[in-house]
Amino acid sequence: MTITIYDVAREANVSMATVSRVVNGNPNVKPTTRKKVLATIERLGYRPNAVARGLASKKTTTVGAIIPDISSIFFSELARGIEDIATMYKYNIILSNSDQKKDKELQLINTMLEKQVDGIIFMGANISEEHVKEFSSASVPVVLAATYDGTDSIPSVNIDYELAAYEAAKHLIEKGNKKLAFVAGRKEHTITQLKYKGYIRALQEASIDVREDYIIHGDYTYNSGIKAVQEMMEMNDKPTAVFSASDEIALGIIHGVQDLGHRVPEDIEVLGFDNTRLATMVRPTLSTVVQPMYDIGAVAMRLLTKYMNKEEVEESKVILPHRLVERNSTK
Repeated sequence: MTITIYDVAREANVSMATVSRVVNGNPNVKPTTRKKVLATIERLGYRPNAVARGLASKKTTTVGAIIPDISSIFFSELARGIEDIATMYKYNIILSNSDQKKDKELQLINTMLEKQVDGIIFMGANISEEHVKEFSSASVPVVLAATYDGTDSIPSVNIDYELAAYEAAKHLIEKGNKKLAFVAGRKEHTITQLKYKGYIRALQEASIDVREDYIIHGDYTYNSGIKAVQEMMEMNDKPTAVFSASDEIALGIIHGVQDLGHRVPEDIEVLGFDNTRLATMVRPTLSTVVQPMYDIGAVAMRLLTKYMNKEEVEESKVILPHRLVERNSTK
C-alpha cells in the first residue's frame, strides 16, 4: 500500500502542512517536531510524490538535457559535468539522445516542456531559426553547451573554436609543415566552420596556399578518419601533417596511417581536438587541443540554475579557456 502524506501526519500527530514543511526543508518547524516527523517518514517508508510537489510549487526540480550522441566520449563527459552540478543543486536530469537530427531535436524540446522541466540544456551541431523560435517562446530558461548560436540570443558555454583551431594549425606550421591537411566535421555545422576559419587564418598568415584537396570533411567519427587517410595516401603530394577536428577522427587517422605501413609522427604528424580519454589510449599518444568538456557541462548547468532561481547573471555567453597539449603524435 502506498504511504501518503496523510498517513505520516496522522502517525506523527501533526498537520499535513507540517509534514510538507519538513519534506521541503522549511526552517519554520520546531526541532523536536522535525525529528518526530523524520522518524515517522523513515519508519513508514514514505516517499514524497515529486509530481504532486511540482504541481504545488510550480517547480519539478527536473532539468532536460538534449545530447546529440550519448555513446560519444565527448558528450558523455559533458553529461557528467551537467549531472554533478545538478546533483549539487538537487535537480534531477532527463537525458535524451537527438542523433543530431533537427526534427528530433525540435520534438525533444517540446517533449521536455510538456514534462514541465524547470530548464533545458541543449547540445547540437546547428542552431536554426526554428531552434531559436522554440527556445525564445519556452516558458523555462535554456542554456546551450558546446553549441554555437550565431544569433547570440541564447545563453551558452563554449570555447573559442576559431582561435583554438588557429593555434593548433599554427603550431604544426611552425614545426615546418607547409603541407597541412585539415580533416573536419560536416560542412554545414557551425563549429566546423569556425574551426575551418582558424585553419585558413593560420595558413594565410604563414603565406601558405590553401589547397582544397587537403580539406576533407567527415562526421567526427573514427571511420571518417580512416576514410580521410585513404584519400590522402592517394594524393601525389601527400600532406606531412594533419589537424583533425576531433580526437575520434585523429584516432582513425593514426590507425589508418599505421595500417598502410606508415609511421606517426615520423611520416605524418597528427593533432586532434577535444582531449578526451582516447588521446592517451592510442599509440602514439595524441597531441590535441584541450577542450574542457566536463567544465563546459558543469558551467552550463550552474548557469542554468542561476536563471531558474532568478539569480543575477553577469555573463550569458561564457567562453572557457582552451590549451594545446603535446604528446607523441607530433614531433
